[in-house]
Formats: sequence, C-alpha cells, structure tokens
Amino acid sequence: MAPEYKDYYKTLGVARSATKDEIAKAYKKLARKYHPDLNPGDKKAEEKFKDITEAYEVLKDEEKRKLYDNLGPDWQNASRFGGAGQGGPFGGFSYQGQNMGGFSDFFESLFGGGRFGGENPFGGFSSQGGGRRGQDVETEIQIPLELARHGGERQVSFRMGSKPVTLKVNIPAGIREGKKLRLSGRGYPSMGGGQNGDLYLKVMFAPHPQFKVEGQDLVYEARVMPWAAVLGGKIRVPTLDGEVELSLPSGTSSGRRLRLRGKGLGPDSDRGDLLVRVEIDAPRSVSEKERGLWQELAKLHA
Repeated sequence: MAPEYKDYYKTLGVARSATKDEIAKAYKKLARKYHPDLNPGDKKAEEKFKDITEAYEVLKDEEKRKLYDNLGPDWQNASRFGGAGQGGPFGGFSYQGQNMGGFSDFFESLFGGGRFGGENPFGGFSSQGGGRRGQDVETEIQIPLELARHGGERQVSFRMGSKPVTLKVNIPAGIREGKKLRLSGRGYPSMGGGQNGDLYLKVMFAPHPQFKVEGQDLVYEARVMPWAAVLGGKIRVPTLDGEVELSLPSGTSSGRRLRLRGKGLGPDSDRGDLLVRVEIDAPRSVSEKERGLWQELAKLHA
C-alpha cells in the first residue's frame, strides 16, 4: 500500500507561496514549541517535531520543493511525468524499496530510496560508481544558556527514518547560537559500502527564565523599589557564573540599562556583556503613614 500524501505546507502552517524566510520562521517557532528536550516523555510532541522537521527538510530546499510542488497530492500517478515505463514520478527515478533512513514512508518514497543515472540531487547517492559516501544529516538542537557558557556533555535525540537515535555530544564552552557541530560518520550510510555521511547539529539556545539573548549579550530585568532608584546603592543580579553586586546610580530612571562587561555569551576571548534593565517596582499598597510621606515628597517636587 502506497504511503499517504503529506501536505508539508499545512504542517508548517504556511501558504504554498511562502518565501524561504517565512518557511524558516514558521519552522523555528514550531520546533521550539515541540522540541523533545522541552517536552520530555511527550510522544505527541515528539511526533509533531518529527513531522515539522520533515516538512522543513523538503520546503527549505529549492530542488526538493519544486519536485514536491510538481507532484502534488496525485504523486503516485507516474504517467503525469512521462508514463509508468519511465520508472517513477521523477522520470529517471526508480524506487527499489530501500530504507535509506529518511523520515516518513512518504518522504522516503519520494526522496530516500531512489537511484538516479548519475548525480542524486538529494544527497550524493548514485547507481553509477558505488561506494559513494552517504547523505549528510542536519538537525537543530536546543541547549540551555548555562551549557553554552560553560560547555559540557549533552544527550540529543532525533530520528533517522523511523528509528530514534540518541547520542551524547560534547558542547564546547562559549559556543555561539547558529554554530554547527559536525559528527563525522553519523549521517546516512553509503549505499555501496562507502563512507557514512556526517551529522551536523545546529545549536540553538533554549528560552531562559531570567535572561533574554541579544547577539552575544544577555539582558536581565532588575526590579527595584522607588527609594533604591532615587538614592542608589548596591543590588544583586544573577549571571551565568553566579550572583554579583551591581552599583545602582542615584536617580536611576525606569528603563535604564546598566552594563556588566564580560558577563554575556561567547568564548572568554570575545565574551558579550550582561545588560541590566532597571524597572521601578512601586508598592501596590501603602499604610497611612507611608501615604503621608509620599504626599510630602510630592509637594516638595511639585
């Protein structure tokens, strides 16, 4: 029985006319929502993550997307592309039933098990000149900011075809977002006994409860009481290396940013800063005595 057609545009929630940037933005948003690291033990989220990754794998690639769009829901009808006598829906394509470790059966029927008379545009497999290296694999991993700062070992899980794969990966200290880690020989196997492809892990930062990321800088919101903003003094703020003291200048206005140099992200030789954004936290209720004092202050500054 032939695999069911998959609507990759619907999976990512984008129009068929979507640009590459719109497709990438939609994928990134969904990937962060359903990533297995953020949904441990949630099989539905894991399956959803697999589906959106597969959709992105096709739609981000111009050649794959073009072929996918040309096929449409009637992809099994080979006669649309030159007749059944020409092998398959891509003309020279002949699906032999091999599972090359793609994604769903639908994906592998279109892209994963084919043999071309020459160069295979989807990863370097060929029916001529056996022993060519296997296809490379690229996927995203999310890591906490603390791991990006200090480095260490990280267990990552993903799928190659229907098979779940779990690996332990060493994350270098000071790694930047978007950096790709290469794991040699961890990609798809060669069809002719040659070298395996490589696995590329694109590092993305997981959302943090205290910090926002701006390039290599971190932003932290410090809430201070009105008198602290007026009088100034010392406040304690968190960093990825532990709490530190920060001098709050007198007369600090809400929204002002104070900089702690070298407390951001990146390697020690080129580390970003921690930007502390001050927000004044007014008391929600005051006693009669406090109200009188505030009224006196108001009169002095009228």
